[in-house]
Amino acid sequence: MQALTYNPFTIVLSCCLSLFFCTKNNFAKAQDSLSSDGLFQIARKAAFEESNYTKAKEYCNKVLEISPGYTDVTIFLGRIYSWNKQYDSARINFEKALDQKADYEDASVAYADMEYWADNNKKALSIIDSALVYHPQSNDLLLRKAKILNALREYKEAHKIVNDILEDDKTNTEARALAARLYNNAALNKIGISYDYVYFDKQFAEPWHLVSIDYSRLTKIGSIIGRVNYGNRFGENGVQYEVDAYPHISKTLYAYTNIGYSDNVGVFPHWRAGFSLYANLPRSFELELGSRFLYFSGPTNILTGYLGKYYKNYLLGVKAYIIPGDNSVSQSYSALGRYYFGGADDFVGLSIGTGIYPDERALQQQLNNKLKAYWGRFEFRHVVKTFNIIGFNASLINQEYLPKTTGNQIQVGLRYQRRF
Repeated sequence: MQALTYNPFTIVLSCCLSLFFCTKNNFAKAQDSLSSDGLFQIARKAAFEESNYTKAKEYCNKVLEISPGYTDVTIFLGRIYSWNKQYDSARINFEKALDQKADYEDASVAYADMEYWADNNKKALSIIDSALVYHPQSNDLLLRKAKILNALREYKEAHKIVNDILEDDKTNTEARALAARLYNNAALNKIGISYDYVYFDKQFAEPWHLVSIDYSRLTKIGSIIGRVNYGNRFGENGVQYEVDAYPHISKTLYAYTNIGYSDNVGVFPHWRAGFSLYANLPRSFELELGSRFLYFSGPTNILTGYLGKYYKNYLLGVKAYIIPGDNSVSQSYSALGRYYFGGADDFVGLSIGTGIYPDERALQQQLNNKLKAYWGRFEFRHVVKTFNIIGFNASLINQEYLPKTTGNQIQVGLRYQRRF
C-alpha cells in the first residue's frame, strides 16, 4: 500500500476556505435570524438617522414576513408612506393595523394625521371619533379633533375641546398654541367696550381719554370686527371708525387686515391701515410679518415683525416696529411674557419695550416723536361665567418729549367683552 502524503499548503488553504464559508454561512444565518424587534430598530434608524425611507420600508416588510401581526411595524410602514405622500399605500397599512387592533390609539392617531395632511378632514374626523369611543379621555385624540375642526371651520366646538384639554392639563403646549389661534373665532358674536386713561406728569397738562366700542362677527372667511373709537386729546374730541378682519388662508397661515378713518386729525390719524401675515410654525412657534400705515399731515409707513413661542403655560415673544425715514430709521422693540392659568382669555402678562407702537391706539399720536421712550406694561384678562371677559392693563412710560427732557406717563385701561 502506498503511503498517503500531505501538502502543508493544501491543508492550510482547505482550512481557510472552510472557515470562510462557515463564517459566511453563520453571518447570513445570524442576519436572517435577527429578531423582529432588531429588524424594526434597524428600520427606524434608517428612517430617522439616515433618512433612507426605501431601506426602512425594506426592513419593515422583512419584519412583517416574519411577524405578520406586528402592528407597530405596520403603523410605522404606513407613516413612512405618509411622509412620502404615498397616501393610498399608507391607508392600506393603517386599515390593516386597525383590523388587527381596532382600539389601538397609535394606529388611529397615525391614520388621522395622514388624512389631515392630505386635506381629507372629514375622513380624519371620522377616524378620531371612532378612536374616542375606546379612549374618550385621550388628550392626544381630542387635540387632533380640535385641529381638524379648526380646519373645517367648526371653531366653536374646537374652542370648547381645547379649553377642556387645558382644564385637564394646563401645561399642554400644543393646546395652548391652538387656543390662541382660535381666539378670534371662539364665538359667533362678540361685543366689547374699553376705556384707556393716560396721565402725563410734565408733557401735557390734561390727561388723554380713549373709549372704544367694537362688535365682532364670525364669518366663513374668519372674524370681522367693526370698531368706533372716541378720543379726547389736546383738549379736543374726535371719533374714528375702523374695520379689522382675520381671514384664514390655510392650516398654517392666516392674516390680519385693518382700515380706519377719522376727520378729526390730531385726535386720530386721518387714515390708518394694516396688514400682517401669521404663520403657525412647528414646535408651537408663531411668526408675524406685516406693515402699518398712518396718515396725519403726511404718511408714515411702518414695518413689523414678531416671533413667539408657547411653552407649557407660557407665551414668550419679541416684536419690532421699523419706521424708515429719509435721513434716519426709527425702531421700536419689545419682549413679552404671559402666564396662562386657564384658556386663551385667562392670563397675566408683563412686557417691556422701547419706542411708541402704532398698534397702541391710546398713544399712537406720539409716533412721530422720534426721541427715546422706555416702558413697562402689566396686563390681566379673565373669563367670568363662560361668556364674559374682563381685562385690565397698566403701563409706565418714560419718554424724552424734548431733547434731553423726559417725562413720565401712566396709562390705565379697562375692558369688558361679552360673547354670544
